[in-house]
Amino acid sequence: MKYRTLGRSGLKVSQLCLGTMTFHGGDGMWKAIGQVGQDEADALVKTAFDAGINFVDTADVYSDGASETMLGQAIRNLGIPRNELVIATKAFGRTGEGPNNRGTSRYHLMDACKASLDRMGVDHIDLYQLHGFDTETPLEEQLEALHTLVQHGHVRYVGVSNWAAWQLSKALGIAERKGLTPIRSIQSYYTLAGRDLEREIVPALREEGVGLMVWSPLAGGYLSGKYTGQNDDDGRRASFDFPPIDRDKADRIVEVMRGIAKDKEVSVSQIALAWLLHQEVVTSVIVGAKRLDQLQDNIAATQVRLSDADLGALGEVSALAKEYPGWMFEMQQARHD
Repeated sequence: MKYRTLGRSGLKVSQLCLGTMTFHGGDGMWKAIGQVGQDEADALVKTAFDAGINFVDTADVYSDGASETMLGQAIRNLGIPRNELVIATKAFGRTGEGPNNRGTSRYHLMDACKASLDRMGVDHIDLYQLHGFDTETPLEEQLEALHTLVQHGHVRYVGVSNWAAWQLSKALGIAERKGLTPIRSIQSYYTLAGRDLEREIVPALREEGVGLMVWSPLAGGYLSGKYTGQNDDDGRRASFDFPPIDRDKADRIVEVMRGIAKDKEVSVSQIALAWLLHQEVVTSVIVGAKRLDQLQDNIAATQVRLSDADLGALGEVSALAKEYPGWMFEMQQARHD
């Protein structure tokens, strides 16, 4: 297992991060995402930790907080030293009926952070992330609340998730101007089947030195190859078709991946993960699992090496369509060169 610094910080995190959205389950979409019980959660955490994964991600809305509770219990059950794990969680979604029980206002963040600490049974959160962009709360208020949590020792680093490039850049500017805790990471969707991140967010991350955590690296399981052909109604996508993808394009991508996987005698899923691990901008890839064999297969992707020819074939079949102003930038740069 390799370790990378989280953005422009000294925090070392494993190149794979264990996602816990499958823990517990419950009703609605959480039932479709996963029904992992405590014993199974313990086994997943142990397997990840034994493989060198020191990074674990959850959120207060996953199974209405039960994911955080089970993660904390798994850590205690296994006797994993707290200083050997980097625990990340998130706040933004609704956690109660009242009008202030959602979003990233100071009011909600202060309560949400303490509730997460209580559920997990820990004294601090290593990476606290804003799970979405709150259009109703001034950015200054959000960043000041995060800074307060850091000053109080409840949180050590802060990040965001599902933000646009301009939102991230504006927040970084405010934090620098006001001397607030800077954003060190963003958690975003990025796969061979969805490379939209490369248009605006990836250039911003490179310019600002912000780390990238990738969620749903298999595009909701589609890049495992099991949803093409005769198996479209199997698995999670049959009841929770997310994230949205262009299936025709994804099928073409999977076919190329199958050829590479066959040559290397690995799974199609491992090729999808290996491609992400070969992207310089990626800090850590979040892998979630319902079963131990799925997690073990994902962990094995860290050993897959893609050649220049492999990367070229995957890049070509998954390439983004040209959009303005990107094509103008390319034309102007070519003339300048």
